Amino acid sequence: MKILAIVPYVPDLVRVRPYQFLRHLVLAGHEVRLLTVGSSLADGEAVENLKHEGLQVELFNLPKSASYANCLLALPTRTPLQAVYCWQPKLARRAAELWKTGRFDVIHIEHLRGAQYGLDLLKKWPAFRPAILWDSVDSISHLFRQAVRQDTSALRRFLRAQELRRTERYERILLEQFNPIAVTSPVDRQAFLEMAEGRDFSSRVRVVPNGVDLDYFFPGPQQDRQPNTIVVSGKMSYHANVRMVKFLVEQVMPRVWVEIPDANLWVVGKDPPEDLRALGQDSRINVTGTVPDLRPYLQRAAVAVASITYGAGIQNKVLEALACATPMVASRMAVSALNVVEGSDLLVGEGAPEIADQLVTLLKDAGLRERVGAAGRDFVQREHSWQAMIGLLEAGYHAAIDHAHSGI
Repeated sequence: MKILAIVPYVPDLVRVRPYQFLRHLVLAGHEVRLLTVGSSLADGEAVENLKHEGLQVELFNLPKSASYANCLLALPTRTPLQAVYCWQPKLARRAAELWKTGRFDVIHIEHLRGAQYGLDLLKKWPAFRPAILWDSVDSISHLFRQAVRQDTSALRRFLRAQELRRTERYERILLEQFNPIAVTSPVDRQAFLEMAEGRDFSSRVRVVPNGVDLDYFFPGPQQDRQPNTIVVSGKMSYHANVRMVKFLVEQVMPRVWVEIPDANLWVVGKDPPEDLRALGQDSRINVTGTVPDLRPYLQRAAVAVASITYGAGIQNKVLEALACATPMVASRMAVSALNVVEGSDLLVGEGAPEIADQLVTLLKDAGLRERVGAAGRDFVQREHSWQAMIGLLEAGYHAAIDHAHSGI
């Protein structure tokens, strides 16, 4: 197929879902042209990497000031700020030009931040409906509902509650406009279906899970594992990850340190806010910030932990640690979208005392660490290769084409 992809940020190893989808589509023999926005030097480098993977890429400049202006203009409206944050009129015009050529079979649009481009295309061709698959990734309203309940700041709770109301309304519109819609987990699919208000959209919302690059993430030598080290990873500017790390440091690690005083915590991920960086003042905590390669941390840690207290979709941090055969302790929320066997593929704890107990159990038992790590690697090999996910995506493209041709 000839695929026109619109992604509201440059795909890379951090924005792993669109990055792996697009490169594996090329590997599968499809022709992919990507329209995306960015403004930094890193964005330009990521675009060159995508070109080396065989993608045709057009990058449109979108400085932060333009994104903030988009949000200011949206404040008096009912549109969520997320929906306009990545709006770039030049990209929208280019997408329309390319679709008009008739060269493309289907349009792949990523995330709530990209959905406005799809709505714009549908508006321009009411009688000749473009074939669009919208990859929502997660239900953002489902995520915001959790954030509103758990945030400790009254101001942030208020602001997120305002955005939540806008997002719920907007996602209902998107549910009616796009067919099919892809999400990463059954939980997110159910969140969308509950917005349907009595209409049957069960065939419209499809689960297309995240995969993991098993050639890139692989186990290191067992002897390189550092005793009593715990790694937690993720994009550290993301509010759910900030909350995860604070919960880990404030409620879980003090219990671990009672049993294992020399336990060390590695907090690995880009753009940690100042309050997370300050945690590094404790000599037992290493807050790395951006690292050139996550793998050495996963391959050398004794144990990985994903103690998220709220979230949506599939947690890539869990899949990546399992792929490196790093024994994992996770909250039940972190693995709610995975078909794992608790106690075998990984250990699960509910609340700080249980998570701490599971971490201590693993840190004290080398044989158990090795067995759990090997089982985790086996799990992702069976269930989460990107090649298998591409088959699900291709089925979604065919459904989008059939829907467009039906004229419904």
